[in-house]
Amino acid sequence: MKPFYQRHLFFCTNDRGADAERPSCSQCGSVALRDYAKTRVEKLGLSGPGKVRINTSGCLDRCELGPVCVVYPEGVWYHSCTPDVLER
Repeated sequence: MKPFYQRHLFFCTNDRGADAERPSCSQCGSVALRDYAKTRVEKLGLSGPGKVRINTSGCLDRCELGPVCVVYPEGVWYHSCTPDVLER
């Protein structure tokens, strides 16, 4: 069976709160970054069935490196993401 999407990009948007001992990706701007990726993928005509899907993820347990994104099916992880990193 052919996959419904060619690629999934999962952006950690976990928020542990201001009093947490560890940072969280949402404190590093991951929600805005996910929104940027979604808008950019749509603008480039890469979204939709058979193409790319931008997803929200809970904690990926790498928040010290946030914002974090993982791309499947490749399983490639990106950390310290910015719009410039996503453009590449």
